[in-house]
Amino acid sequence: MGICIVEKNTSLEKIPNPKLALVLAGGAISGGAFKVGGLKALNDFLVNRKVTNFDIYVGLSAGAFLAAPLAGGIPPEEMLASLDGKSRLFSQLSLFNLYKPNFEEIITRPLKYVYGHFTFVPGIIYDLCRSAPQLKRNFWNNLKRLVLHPSYSNYEELMAPILRVMYATRSIPQLEELLPSGIFDNAPIEKFVRQNMRRNRMTNHFKVLKKMSGKSLYITAMNVDTAERVIFGPDEKSDITISQAIQASSAIPGFYKPVRLKGIDYTDGGVDSTANIDIAFAKGADVVICYNPFRPFSNEVVVEYLREENRYITKNKQLADWGLSMVLNQIFRSLLHARLMQSIETYKNDATFKKDIIIIQPKQDDNEFFELNPIFFWNRAKAALRGFHSVSQSIEQDFDRISSIMSKYGVTMTRDIINLDEKRMEKTKNDTQKIMDILEQTHTKNRLKIVQSNTSKK
Repeated sequence: MGICIVEKNTSLEKIPNPKLALVLAGGAISGGAFKVGGLKALNDFLVNRKVTNFDIYVGLSAGAFLAAPLAGGIPPEEMLASLDGKSRLFSQLSLFNLYKPNFEEIITRPLKYVYGHFTFVPGIIYDLCRSAPQLKRNFWNNLKRLVLHPSYSNYEELMAPILRVMYATRSIPQLEELLPSGIFDNAPIEKFVRQNMRRNRMTNHFKVLKKMSGKSLYITAMNVDTAERVIFGPDEKSDITISQAIQASSAIPGFYKPVRLKGIDYTDGGVDSTANIDIAFAKGADVVICYNPFRPFSNEVVVEYLREENRYITKNKQLADWGLSMVLNQIFRSLLHARLMQSIETYKNDATFKKDIIIIQPKQDDNEFFELNPIFFWNRAKAALRGFHSVSQSIEQDFDRISSIMSKYGVTMTRDIINLDEKRMEKTKNDTQKIMDILEQTHTKNRLKIVQSNTSKK
């Protein structure tokens, strides 16, 4: 199933003034597009509380890239339109925004390496000469002791002060220092977000967003040097802008270089945590909808033993047959998903926990999404379509239960808009552009009333 539910609030009455939280996990580039398509589907199911009207937003990695616009009132339909340059509000995210080579380190690191080797010996000689007055105080006594009583301890006593001076501030550059800390630089992502926020007159500050809209936005990243989770938000660390926090949270290790902000290096928030559901509850959420686009793929392999040839064969392709990238894809999905499910089990087994969680994720046999490489930018439209269908099908299967849970928090849900979109897509004969045009349409409340009235006539 694509839906995982933790229902611990057993109250039959509506919760007064409930706090709704939307938690968006990572997913890299195509995972982000998959999530936008899924958010569009979720938005179509919601009637009186759209995904832009939640109280708390928590995002990490690609999820942070989406959570900020949602908190600022930008609907998923506009995000989808921005994928192909049709949005009125957001400019198109281009290849250059995501794949800017890390020229600075690619060029400067080899130069620093060569410079370090050439200046190492002269630098040590300089340090020794500068420290000579302090060294000579005990040098001759230690040398005399070594000559008269040769031993390793006397040799160490002679050389230790010299070595301390030689290596106190200098070291021989290591070969690995030639390599950049990341292939690409995600600074253009920060610029893209900042410019589009300014274009839509959205604030770029956590505290101002909270004061103006009443919405709380939280973004997480990992401090590279301490390996600790860092939470950016209105009542957390807020000395950097929202766009900078998004840049820090989306710095995929190895793919992007760490983001240095005010002297601290940050990397992808997904390294430390998969979804950060705990933040939403710590900030007062009554119900959390968590959207996680990453889960491992269940590849059913049929193995047959050929007795005559004394060997085993498989009737379908195994993941390893696709190469290293597919194996790594499965491994990272498994690690991230296992960590998320472990936290969900903790909530299930906690007798004091009396709130609700709805996890939306791809089905484990969703091979179409699994085959999408998460860092391939050109898969974004296909991923968005797959995300829409994945979420719409998953929610449809559990619609009654999900609708019942959300009704406790004053949220009304409907199938009408989704059904209308699905019917219109069927008529496009799988024309990708026409399908994207349908997904990019915003359904207003007036339109919803028309759809409901037409449905009732039938």
